[in-house]
Amino acid sequence: MNNIISEKNKKRYLPHDINTRKYAVEMYRNCGDIDYVCRKYHISRISLWRWNKKYDGTKESLEDKTHKPNSRHPNAHTNQEIRWIRNYVRRNPRITLCELWAKLKREKGYTRTITALYRVMRRLDIKFYKGMNIKNTSKKKHNKKYETPKNIGEKGQMDVKYVPNECKSKNLPEDKKFYQYTYVDEATRERFLYWYEEHTPTNTVDFVKRLIEYLGYKPKEIQTDNGTEFTYNQAKIKKVHPLEKLLKELGIKHHKIQPRTPQHNGKVERSHRNDNERFYSYLKFYSIEDLREQGKRYLKRSNNIPMAVLKYLTPKEKRAELEGFGMINCAI
Repeated sequence: MNNIISEKNKKRYLPHDINTRKYAVEMYRNCGDIDYVCRKYHISRISLWRWNKKYDGTKESLEDKTHKPNSRHPNAHTNQEIRWIRNYVRRNPRITLCELWAKLKREKGYTRTITALYRVMRRLDIKFYKGMNIKNTSKKKHNKKYETPKNIGEKGQMDVKYVPNECKSKNLPEDKKFYQYTYVDEATRERFLYWYEEHTPTNTVDFVKRLIEYLGYKPKEIQTDNGTEFTYNQAKIKKVHPLEKLLKELGIKHHKIQPRTPQHNGKVERSHRNDNERFYSYLKFYSIEDLREQGKRYLKRSNNIPMAVLKYLTPKEKRAELEGFGMINCAI
């Protein structure tokens, strides 16, 4: 009984079928008592008057007409714009929504918003690439407000990611591991990536040197977790870590987050999720050299994807904008 009641409550509006409409109109025409007809069939006066006006003796005349407009909206996507969208998606099956929008703006003079692009793709059932199915991690772990640095080089986040085993070719040993070192500048979201066969303090030092050469400046502060590739704090090793020694020589502050709180390194962790969707979901490599070569091309693509947090500028465009305003705060 309770199930029946709950099913009835789910449907808040039950339209009257054609037979009900027909019988109500015919009774009204015979007796002329509108109050009696409305009470008997549980309908409103306006509905009865509307049906009576349309009824010509056939059931078809009482059917609801389509609400679709007879002409296109003047601001609707043109056939040419829809053709552009279909062609780009067909030629670039792994393109993301932001990349597609940026390409249309840059190469075709597309003037519509990214929301309008998303809606027309949904309406036309045009599928854009989503990558791997990632577990939802939207649950907030903390509510403290964080002030993101505004200047280039003021602070960056660094972390290591395991390369998925599914990306390795069959000729590589199953127990062979590969690691992606990642650095993200917090102000511009510009990234630097490099791949190693081990995540050791020596490789971390090499990565920082390559990072400085790639960026063209020394970051003022680098934030990491407490892994042994970054610090010996948790390992209880009584000697200076090679990374600590290098950063001290370069005048760079080393900020270590609280243990077991990866959300404090949220920007670099979120970028790793993007890597899963945009790169590792289809990657297949045969050696560390092949992985680095493919990763180099992906890094160029990654730094040229518009981001909502940057008001749909790419990291490269954001860096150029901040450099134009002189907003640079790096280590001397």
